[in-house]
Amino acid sequence: MAITLTETAANRVRSFLDNRGKGIGLRLGVKTTGCSGMAYVLEFVDELNEGDEVFEDHGVKVIIDAKSLVYLDGTQLDYKKEGLNEGFEFDNPNSKSECGCGESFNV
Repeated sequence: MAITLTETAANRVRSFLDNRGKGIGLRLGVKTTGCSGMAYVLEFVDELNEGDEVFEDHGVKVIIDAKSLVYLDGTQLDYKKEGLNEGFEFDNPNSKSECGCGESFNV
């Protein structure tokens, strides 16, 4: 089981954490919502919760709870900037389909 980041994504997370002034890493999770059923959740982590799994890639810790790991195992997080649009992108091998707007997915 693994969650990975591209070097670009890791640099962006480090930049956010530096600007924030605190935090041990980035939490990746899922919630039930959207047109396709599940949506990705990203938030900064100051403390670990019981049952959290921690993956480290390019010097950045990605924290994920056991429930979300089932849906996100093998996911690679990237950061893309195209024109005026920029943001994190998820390459999730468990995703069977995504909604048209790209905000939610189905497994």
